[in-house]
Amino acid sequence: MTIEGGCLCGRVRFTIDTPPLGSRMCWCRDCQRIASGSATVNALFLEESVHYEGKITTMGMIADSGNMVERGFCPQCGSQMYSKTVQPSGLPMRVRVGTLDDPEIAPPTAIIWVESAPSWATLDPELPHHPKGPESSPRVK
Repeated sequence: MTIEGGCLCGRVRFTIDTPPLGSRMCWCRDCQRIASGSATVNALFLEESVHYEGKITTMGMIADSGNMVERGFCPQCGSQMYSKTVQPSGLPMRVRVGTLDDPEIAPPTAIIWVESAPSWATLDPELPHHPKGPESSPRVK
């Protein structure tokens, strides 16, 4: 199985060698800011299975979880490509589902950081809701 995707302008492309471990909608305040007011939708992959081509600009910061996170984006069009937890290590990489050529392969299986969602947010009642992020674990259920 090879999954492909890229940014809005096409200067960054990627391939992924494994199926997603899961996918989540995230309503943390950081994600609301990078998604311009909505949640981000993130497919989770083992980092070693994700291969990017093209220039990516990164930004490191402490996330709402308290973890050190790196966010990658295209310097030309600004498309958010991924985020990954740098510390603690071993957690899955979060690839933005909107950058996948076929976003149908990774529908959300949970919603996280719902306590940060605005009152008008639409939260699918069929998905598990978590007040904050999941506990640190190398595998996501």
